Amino acid sequence: SHAGLCLHSNILGAGKVVNGMDTVIGLYGETIEVPCNNGAPKPKDLFMTKWKYDDGDLLTQLKDQDASVIATDKYKDRVSMAENSSLLIAAATLKDEKTFTCMVVAGRNLQFFIFFVLSSSQLGQCSTSDANPAASITWFKNKKPLVADGKGIIISSKVKVDEVTGLTTTSSILQYTAEKGDTAALFTCGALNTLSSPVSFTVTYPTERISLHVISKGPLMEGANVTLKCKADGNPPPTSFNFHILGKVVKVENSDSYTVTDVTRESTGEYKCSIIDNAKMEDSKNITINYLDMSLSPSGKVMKSFGEGLALTLQTHASGELKVSWTKDNGKLDSRPTFDKLTYSDSGKYEVVVTMGPLIKKASFELVVEGVPVIRRVAKRRGEDGQHKVLTCEAEGSPKPTVAWSVNGTSADESPYVNGKITHKLTIVPTVNLTVVCTVSNELGQDTRTINVSTCKYSVGDTTKLVVGVIVGLLLATVVVGLAYWLYMKKSKQGSWKTGEKEDGSTEESKKLEEKIEEKLEENSQKVEV
Repeated sequence: SHAGLCLHSNILGAGKVVNGMDTVIGLYGETIEVPCNNGAPKPKDLFMTKWKYDDGDLLTQLKDQDASVIATDKYKDRVSMAENSSLLIAAATLKDEKTFTCMVVAGRNLQFFIFFVLSSSQLGQCSTSDANPAASITWFKNKKPLVADGKGIIISSKVKVDEVTGLTTTSSILQYTAEKGDTAALFTCGALNTLSSPVSFTVTYPTERISLHVISKGPLMEGANVTLKCKADGNPPPTSFNFHILGKVVKVENSDSYTVTDVTRESTGEYKCSIIDNAKMEDSKNITINYLDMSLSPSGKVMKSFGEGLALTLQTHASGELKVSWTKDNGKLDSRPTFDKLTYSDSGKYEVVVTMGPLIKKASFELVVEGVPVIRRVAKRRGEDGQHKVLTCEAEGSPKPTVAWSVNGTSADESPYVNGKITHKLTIVPTVNLTVVCTVSNELGQDTRTINVSTCKYSVGDTTKLVVGVIVGLLLATVVVGLAYWLYMKKSKQGSWKTGEKEDGSTEESKKLEEKIEEKLEENSQKVEV
């Protein structure tokens, strides 16, 4: 180590060899190779190789050791040394147009090789053939001649003479350092002041700005997929990006898009995209995910008793305006149902649908109203042939009640079971006066009612009996009509059993009075027969 330092000092003291500065042309975005000692082989007694530029040292390499990067600025991660001691600069930009120096210590000699790096792109090649004298090729940008300056514009021409014909072929290569304003520029070449056909060239330039776009139809909802697209203004544009998803960085290669699937309300926040090799060049967007929560109480199958109340609770929590609709057994309801005092008609399946834009939430419950069966009315009427009696028993209850009579009949008819109500009719031919019992029952209990039924047979033997019977019949018919009208008016004031109210005492007395009158009529008929 000390020997090396002393040798270095001695060499500097003894003098140094400095070669003239050469120019190295590099392509934008590519790796620039700057040769050391013009690419000559390494000397056998090589002690040290060092690269530096105007602002400081880049890297150094001692004999039989790997090169060490000593740069601390923008070149820290971009420079390396090739096997032949050439300097390699990755991802060349216009800012790399600088003077680079290679210092070589071999034996007792210290040599400096100075190079100037110029970044450019070869736009095109123009040639003419079979000319005499040799053609002069000129390059034009937007019809204005380009003049080589050895930096941004480099024009290389070559003339070849055909040995047989003596005619010349002239070729010219244009290397041009493009700027962003050259995007639509038209480059042409001409020979002897005659313009050639226009030629289009692709102009490359670095990215200066990027923008993040959210690809989605309509407002963003929970459960949807959200696609993020990152656009850059460079040419060619970057092919890989970093997407910042709520603090997590996702690297996407060979694509400018990234899709976030099945988003939730927790997905609300700031999203970013940036260029992989330049994190400072980024754009961001705030994204809001809409949501809808809904709960219904009760739920499932609900069993309640007749006359009870049922509390119905619907809770919603959403990020926007809601629409609520109700159905019962798939039929639309005009408003939210209430159950202050349950009846059998309240039984059914209820469903609520809550919507917010494309988001839809549903909930339902099945209500079953149960109760011990109750007979609301028993009645009788004479058949059309005068020989039959039709008995009617009307009842309510749930589960569906079973109706039974204490006598057998010639025919029975049962109405459909709707809203907890059922009506059963029995046709009989009474041969004696009867007291008939109607019994309704289900698994919760039963109820019974009785009704008196007289015979329907009347035999008339002579004219006297017939006359007396007719007179008595007319008198009794008048009484019945009057009584029926009185009962009708009284029932109209009190209401019918269909209102759900219990029959009061006066109504019960009226029914008993009606039955007594009918019995009386039947007794009178029998007396007439006698």
